[in-house]
Amino acid sequence: MSAAAIAERRFLQQQRCRILYRKSLKCVLDWAVHRDIFYIEAEKTRLQFEANRDVQNLETIDRLLFEGEARLAKFQHPDPYIVPWCPGGSKYARNPPVPPVIEVVNDFGRESSH
Repeated sequence: MSAAAIAERRFLQQQRCRILYRKSLKCVLDWAVHRDIFYIEAEKTRLQFEANRDVQNLETIDRLLFEGEARLAKFQHPDPYIVPWCPGGSKYARNPPVPPVIEVVNDFGRESSH
């Protein structure tokens, strides 16, 4: 394998790891909504990632990422928290746009009589 191919594979693995870590934290937040519990669980998640920080073998890294992604899929919350104003949230698109027939008057009855 060439040096460029190895560098590209490592870069993709780093991206996958970052995405897995962020999704793991979001999953932890779905289960532990109180911040004091969340911080403890987030620290446990961070320690699990840090335990494998110095792994150099590309196949081992791929295996660890695959296992982590499978574990994340297994522990997904059945009713995850969605920010209310984001797509899928309870307030998303709640206020419809103003109809075009409504006119905005900025001078509040003091229109010039031209």
